[in-house]
Formats: sequence, structure tokens, C-alpha cells
Amino acid sequence: MTTSPHALELLTIAVAAADSKGGEDLVALDVSNPLPLADIFFIVTGRSERNVVAIAGEIEDKLIEAGHKPLRREGRAAGRWVLVDFGDLVVHVFHEEERQYYSLERLWKDCPVIPTGIASKKVVDDDADAEFEASEDTADEVVE
Repeated sequence: MTTSPHALELLTIAVAAADSKGGEDLVALDVSNPLPLADIFFIVTGRSERNVVAIAGEIEDKLIEAGHKPLRREGRAAGRWVLVDFGDLVVHVFHEEERQYYSLERLWKDCPVIPTGIASKKVVDDDADAEFEASEDTADEVVE
């Protein structure tokens, strides 16, 4: 099987919503081959429990606004791992520690990654830190 156009439409909305609330390390996996019940697992990291709940809430709100009803949701009260099931798209919003512990990407490593169109914020932040450090080194050289 391949990912359905409907699932890709859901993913596009979910990616924009997660990004708007500061979601990090956005990964979409095509699970349509091994799973008959879903096409895509969308995995996002939040920096805190509050951020995890905000990201999951925004994704759910935007998908509902677009006419897609969630089938079920789990974990919102704890804010450590929120799962929202939209049928073709299953959203997993993790706190950083839970994402590392459960490591869904490793568990589903045989599934193709679907490009989200959004660069990982961690990678961007790391690049910015490297540029800042390089500019500090240059500044030190000029002062000396």
C-alpha cells in the first residue's frame, strides 16, 4: 500500500499546526504497508508538558476546522505523550524524554520517511549556535 492523498492532506495541516506552536523534530513515517489501519505516523516533540498539550491541541483544532474529526485521543492530562488518531493519520506528540525512551522512529525504522517541508528546529538552532560561536571567534581575533 501507499499513503493516501487524504492522509497527506491531513499531514500538511498537522505539520503547519505543530510548527506554529513550536513543535520540534517533526517526523512523518509512512506506515501504510505494515499497518492496515493508518497511513502516517506524525511524531513531534514538545519542550514541556504544557507545550506538548498546546501542540496536540493546535493540531486537533486545525484538523477539526478543516472538517476532520478525531477518532480518539489519549494522554492529554499528563502532557508527556499525547496521541490523537485521525484514522489515516496518527499524531504522536512527545515530551523530549518520552520521545527518546519510546523511540518510535527506531521501532518503525523500516518505514519510509515522508518529507514534512519543515526543517527541524533543533538543526536550525544548532546551526545558529555554530554561526554565533564562529562570529565570537572572529570578534576575538579582531580585538586581539
